[in-house]
Amino acid sequence: MGGLAAVPGRGRKPDPKKSKGKNINVPEFSNVTDIDPPDYMDGLEFAPMIWRSIVPELLENELLKITDMHNVEVFCMAYDNYRECQKEIALNGITLATEGGSTIKNPALTALNEAVRQMATFGSLLGLDPSSRQRLTGVGNKEQTNPFSGVLNM
Repeated sequence: MGGLAAVPGRGRKPDPKKSKGKNINVPEFSNVTDIDPPDYMDGLEFAPMIWRSIVPELLENELLKITDMHNVEVFCMAYDNYRECQKEIALNGITLATEGGSTIKNPALTALNEAVRQMATFGSLLGLDPSSRQRLTGVGNKEQTNPFSGVLNM
C-alpha cells in the first residue's frame, strides 16, 4: 500500500497557508504581455481591427491572462459578424423580396442579434463595459457600509 500516495486524489492535500496565496496549479507564464491576432483572422476585415484595439487596453489594465484569450477571440469574431451583418442590412434593407413577391425579414438581422448577444457576453467577461470593468478591477467601489459585507468577501 506504499504506492497509494502517488495516485491522484490520494494523500494529503496541499496546505493553502504554505502556498503564500499563490495557486500552485497555475503556471507563472499566465500573464500575457503582447499577442497578435490569430492567423485565421487575416482574411477578415473587422476582427483583427478590434483585436488590435482591445488587447492593448486589456494588457495595460492588467485584465488579460493567457486563459482569457479564447474570450478575446470569440468577442472579435462576434464583432466581425456584427459589422458584416450591418453591411448586409445597409445594402439590402431589413426586409427582402421573395421570388413569390412577398417580403421576409432579412436573415442578417437574426445573425446580427446573435453577434450582439455574444459581444455582450464575452465583452462582459473581458471587462469591456463599465459595470464589468468595475467588477473586475474594483476601481470605483464605494466603501461598504454594511457591517456584514466583510463576511461575503471572505
